Amino acid sequence: MEPNSRIETLDPLAGPDSRVLILGTAPGALAMQSGEYFAHPRNQFWRLLFAVFETSSAVSYQEKMKFLQARGIALWEVLESCERIGSSDSAIRNERPNDVPRFLAQHPRIRHVFFDSRAAKKFYQKYHPLLDTIEYGLLPSPSPAYASMTFEQKLEKWKAVRLAADSLPQLQAGR
Repeated sequence: MEPNSRIETLDPLAGPDSRVLILGTAPGALAMQSGEYFAHPRNQFWRLLFAVFETSSAVSYQEKMKFLQARGIALWEVLESCERIGSSDSAIRNERPNDVPRFLAQHPRIRHVFFDSRAAKKFYQKYHPLLDTIEYGLLPSPSPAYASMTFEQKLEKWKAVRLAADSLPQLQAGR
């Protein structure tokens, strides 16, 4: 990615039964190239979620999307666009936020929001108030650059996603 080039976020991934939202900061370079969330092969996002739900890994991106939807998990980014060289959150400049409060209003079943890094939480709080109707959580970054925790240590923290998803009622057929 060239210096000072502006990157735009990916579209949010959410279904009618979304009960949990995981917010990243902004898509990395490979995610932008592929149009797929967490596309870097060393990023632990998908591995962590599959381990949390004790299921085998999905092969295709479409299978991953079905996996998320079946568990009521939505994905999006805190930032609508920014300037950044590479994929490091510390390199973000001139950011513009997504309208996450409006997204939450459009998805009223979402009651838990998890930030997948401290940077995601920092940018969210810079632009949006924490809502009383939402429970917020901070997860250790799945990025390969965040190496101060082992996979197993990260997994223990990421289990909060399953607890949140399992604790909320799912849509019943016919509603």
